[in-house]
Amino acid sequence: MPKANKLTLAVLINAALITSTYASEQSEAKGLVEDAKGDILFRTGYLNRDKKNYINQKGEEVPVKDTSSYAQTAMVKLETGFTQGLVGFGAGIIGDASFKLGSNNNAGNGMIPQHPDGSAYDHWARGGGFVKARISNTTVTYGTQVLDLPVLASNTTRLVPEYFEGVLATSREIDGLELTAGKFTKDQYSDQINTDGRKLDRAVVWGAKYKFDDNLNAAYFGLDSKNKLDRHYINVNYKQPLDKDSGLTYDLSAYHTKWDEKATTYSSTTDDLSNRKNTIWALSTTYNTGPHSVMLAYQQNNGNTGYDYGENADGAQSIYLPNSYLSDFIGNSEKSAQLQYNVDFGGYGVPGLSWTTAFVYGWDIKVKNVTDNAQEREFFNQVKYTVQSGFAKDASLRLRHSYYRASDAYQAGNYIGDTNEWRIWLDIPVKLF
Repeated sequence: MPKANKLTLAVLINAALITSTYASEQSEAKGLVEDAKGDILFRTGYLNRDKKNYINQKGEEVPVKDTSSYAQTAMVKLETGFTQGLVGFGAGIIGDASFKLGSNNNAGNGMIPQHPDGSAYDHWARGGGFVKARISNTTVTYGTQVLDLPVLASNTTRLVPEYFEGVLATSREIDGLELTAGKFTKDQYSDQINTDGRKLDRAVVWGAKYKFDDNLNAAYFGLDSKNKLDRHYINVNYKQPLDKDSGLTYDLSAYHTKWDEKATTYSSTTDDLSNRKNTIWALSTTYNTGPHSVMLAYQQNNGNTGYDYGENADGAQSIYLPNSYLSDFIGNSEKSAQLQYNVDFGGYGVPGLSWTTAFVYGWDIKVKNVTDNAQEREFFNQVKYTVQSGFAKDASLRLRHSYYRASDAYQAGNYIGDTNEWRIWLDIPVKLF
């Protein structure tokens, strides 16, 4: 286990034993039943990728089949509270049951599981259980989980989430400081039936977040994915109030990755498998005034390979950087810039309605033995409406569209390929108890 991880685990243990600087969560436990929670999220999901013909690495134009999918699911989470006492215990289950709508003979975009012959499942179910323990403000959970960590995040952009199986400890014993450590041995993508569909050997995570005050936050996280990669992430976020209705937010994020010899890498320009490294960083500034916000972001990739996830760690969502939509703009040596605009129509008498639009342009992408100056661009739009009251309160409809184009040298043989994509989600949450 890495020294940094051992240190973090030691801090977690010590923090649980010292006197906390604020109220203990466990001291407020009411019991298994009294604090129990039960929720179901009904989702109707549609994803359409109208992939255009692209030029492969041999310079040939290749047709790409349609990969649209349309399906219905119910995602459930039932969780007890904690028992009372010095150490509290609890348990729960998490899972989903789904069925396809229409023929969906062209599954293969992460939405619907496929049989060995490539045909789509008509219906399927997944999930698992977990147990948890808590002392003071430190909680340890073991079992099936949906993760939200910058270095190991569950993909939640498909019909159902990606599941990891393992143990995760989170400690908040010191006011403003949150420590995290965990180990995971199974990874199940959104479109997989097998609970260890990605055949994850071992992924160890550790990290810390600290809130200096209401305006300044910082974080560090690390990941050791056995025989795959070592990854480190840092983030600093500062909010500068200008007046009661406006302000500026500055955000700096960066990843540094080193791959093991057995790992696969994306967009590599070196043949030395023992020396593949990558550093990607991004700086963004957001100005908000009333219901409006405008963000400018610059992102840059350095090293002898592009940023990567997928086969080496997770389901391609562990990239907490601003220039990430359909494309993540992660090509080898790529530089990218973004302009984003968001408006909350609640300021105009339509609460719950919002619109986000963005344009990202990437350049100077290195494609081995082809070019050092490939480009890509994406025009992104998303409209979301959430019901604010009544029997359908919190139900939401989200429409997302991406127009993506890349130069011939950076077509689907190397990355996504020219694509027009639609995603439509109708979410209806139901609180059971």
